[in-house]
Amino acid sequence: MLIDMPVSKLLEYQGRNPRPKDFNEYWERALKELDSTPAAAELTPSVFQVPSVECFDLKFTGVRNARIYAKYLRPKNIEKPIPAVLFFHGYTGCSPDWFRLLPFAAAGMAVAAMDCRGQGGLSEDSGGVKGTTLRGHIIRGLDDSADNLLFRHVFLDTVQLVRVLTSFNEVDENHLACCGASQGGGLSIACAALENRIKRTAPIYPFLSDYKRVWEMDLAKDAYFELKDYFRRYDPRHERQDEIFTKLGYIDIQFLAPRIKAELLMQTGLMDTITPPSSQLAAYNKVTSQKKVIFYPDFGHEDAPGHWDLVLSFLTRQT
Repeated sequence: MLIDMPVSKLLEYQGRNPRPKDFNEYWERALKELDSTPAAAELTPSVFQVPSVECFDLKFTGVRNARIYAKYLRPKNIEKPIPAVLFFHGYTGCSPDWFRLLPFAAAGMAVAAMDCRGQGGLSEDSGGVKGTTLRGHIIRGLDDSADNLLFRHVFLDTVQLVRVLTSFNEVDENHLACCGASQGGGLSIACAALENRIKRTAPIYPFLSDYKRVWEMDLAKDAYFELKDYFRRYDPRHERQDEIFTKLGYIDIQFLAPRIKAELLMQTGLMDTITPPSSQLAAYNKVTSQKKVIFYPDFGHEDAPGHWDLVLSFLTRQT
């Protein structure tokens, strides 16, 4: 059974979504806004604690003055700066239980797991956009200035988290990594693209890539449902289709991918109907740094055996 392209075609595919002409200027302007946003980070010991690891509730300020929450863990008795990893969760969710983050700390790393603003966790959504806020973060701000797209702010939150971590004495800024699945995979690509101190990134079936391809495959459902909902409500005859997909291009990770300097390990299920393989490979094929993709022929948008073992091994590899 084939739901997308043969692997040989996937490895050549360059994407369908239009790229805005001022894409680079857009993100340079966004990063300048972040530069003027003091992080004002606060660390508070969490209720959850275990003998060998210190666990903290971390809060910091992102663009538009939203307070962002992350779980932060570090091994006890640190004698010298240690590597750090940023963990990003799936769409609409929140950072995982402390239990799922402990393996990183057990491997000698500091780990921060961010709650995306306005989703299922404790981070704020400072709002303030024109147009629909009914549902869906992909389309939030689509009827406003492109500078107000919500995922622009979420991408910048990942960069601010890197800046916060590197302000901690125990973190070695020369050994930073990020990982996550689905939305977390997309944010891992965005973070590594916008913050070149990230040395390794491990996205699993990344979301937020090649929106037009998803639409043309009639897969604007599940995680991408809001695309169909938006067209049905606000452009039922698709008279603004080119304009809409071009604007979405600002928050399309495939166009950020060429900025990545980090080593990249991606994992993709070839039966994925949530984030179709071609949409994922549109980003992967634009990465010019050292990279590898691992395919799971019989798996869709789900945990596959060995996913996280490979991620941990990759992020802790000594060479």
